[in-house]
Amino acid sequence: MPLDQTSLLIELEPVVATNLDRHLSLAKEWFPHEYVPWSEGRTFDGLLGGEPYQPTDSTLPDVARTALIVNLLTEDNLPSYHHEIATLFGRDGAWGTWVHRWTAEEGRHGIALRDYLTVTRAVDPVELERARMTHMQAGYTNGHPDEILHSIAYVAFQELATRISHRNTGKATGDPIAEQLLARVAADENLHMVFYRNLLAAAFDLDPNHAMRAVTDVVAAFQMPGANIEGFGRKALSIALAGIYDLRQHRDEVLQPVLRQWNVFGRGDLDGDGEKARDELAAHMEELEQQAARFEEKREARRVRLNR
Repeated sequence: MPLDQTSLLIELEPVVATNLDRHLSLAKEWFPHEYVPWSEGRTFDGLLGGEPYQPTDSTLPDVARTALIVNLLTEDNLPSYHHEIATLFGRDGAWGTWVHRWTAEEGRHGIALRDYLTVTRAVDPVELERARMTHMQAGYTNGHPDEILHSIAYVAFQELATRISHRNTGKATGDPIAEQLLARVAADENLHMVFYRNLLAAAFDLDPNHAMRAVTDVVAAFQMPGANIEGFGRKALSIALAGIYDLRQHRDEVLQPVLRQWNVFGRGDLDGDGEKARDELAAHMEELEQQAARFEEKREARRVRLNR
């Protein structure tokens, strides 16, 4: 019989404790201020009478600037993310310790990114602050607020997607400082992914059919947590066209590796809805392959057209 939500929390707590210890043994202490070129900073206009922002203040490519803003605004919604996982996982025992540790680590990312963007004048600080206010007031809601396995499956994929997005954004900037900062942030995200990936691997052993259904539902409806950023569709398209994060990367570098770790297509312990969910997942992955190929063809045709 499928385990209820309380039973899942209890059964998985030893796994949480083990992986928390593993995480703490691997996580490296780092300091956001060390990744920011403070000597490049200049006072802005306003109360202190400095220089107003000009688009020419920064040499970052436009698409890299767009990706940095999307990444930062996504990190800004940390209070909502914390609320969602604290409500779902609780604040006690190993679960609670993980929730607070994860939140503390994620908090560094927004600090470091905002300081870098502000000091280097890479973005208009007024527009950035207005975007932050709008996005945070919209908040974030877990797509499966009462489903532990759905939530764990989602963050396992999402943390890896965020890691890839940060790393590729850093490379797209052409700035060694930004690349180093975003590589550091990506390293945190990778450890977070491994934690959640290991947790769901244990859930597959406890309740394989329920875990399989959770994975399929999440993959089929996956959206990044920043999808409600104003103008996200247009921004995501420009990011995809630049190869920072596109459907091919999502399928081949995010979904496939995690699914392979869980051995979803080789498991022999599924039946009923678990088997049905796996068939649905296989069909969806094939559809993603076709969509990715079509996008790549269109992107290449666009590149050729623009270079004529």
